[in-house]
Amino acid sequence: MQEITAIEAKERAPGIGQSPAAVASKGTVLSKDGTPIAFTRVGDGPPVILVDGALCYRAMGESGQLAALLAPYFTVFTYDRRGRGGSGDTVPYAVEREIEDIAALLSEAGGAAFLWGMSSGAVLALEAANRLGGIKKLALYEAPFIVDDSRSTTERDWARIAEAVAANRRSEAVKLFLNLVGVPAFFIAVMPLMPMWSKLKAIAHTLPYDGAIVGDNQRGKPLPTEHWASVTVPALVVDGGKSSAWMRHGNRSLASVLPNGRYQTLEGQTHMLRPKAHVPILVEFFKQKEE
Repeated sequence: MQEITAIEAKERAPGIGQSPAAVASKGTVLSKDGTPIAFTRVGDGPPVILVDGALCYRAMGESGQLAALLAPYFTVFTYDRRGRGGSGDTVPYAVEREIEDIAALLSEAGGAAFLWGMSSGAVLALEAANRLGGIKKLALYEAPFIVDDSRSTTERDWARIAEAVAANRRSEAVKLFLNLVGVPAFFIAVMPLMPMWSKLKAIAHTLPYDGAIVGDNQRGKPLPTEHWASVTVPALVVDGGKSSAWMRHGNRSLASVLPNGRYQTLEGQTHMLRPKAHVPILVEFFKQKEE
């Protein structure tokens, strides 16, 4: 049996007029290999675990805002994926270790939870659902699968990113990744002048982790029809109406190969997460009783 240790520390005590859903607590769980995984818990209700994509963690990205908006309905866990923020990082890396991190959080949540992931975090959440029990429902936003020739494949890009990380050229690695995901060259040129750049550089070494998670399904080939056959829980696969065609093709394909998958497009949305647009569909999906 996996041993889980939790170290809880209150972020703040409830104040006058402050709802329980607004009170967050921070803690740490130990993953199977002993790596500490830092998390924040907020809200009241059935547990939901949020899984970030590349270059995001509790101090960088929109999952914190999403958690706050979901807190009136759920107990929401956000966490720093290994190698980021307050979490540790034990070498050598393997995707299986990140799945064990989610298993530790599931245990902390009481053994069962809903799971949401975005981008590479969506793929990680999907793999977790494929290997772990206790995931009651799965919601995925824009898993970056390339299933046809509507965009170029990414093998060389991930190889160059890995080379830059190995040589400790962190700024170069971040720039290569931003170019890979389509950030305009002008913004890539000015981003090193912004305060966030130091945070991005600090977790640049985790970019190859995301490459390991998504790379096999970014080769312009159809998704394997049997790989996720054991993911029988209800799964909501969502993309943005303003996202690129290749992204929408991949997500539509993913929904079609999941045994209990449902595909939905959020009109007006892109790969840039806007939490307020996601809350209504997530509340409806997670609260909906299974038939």
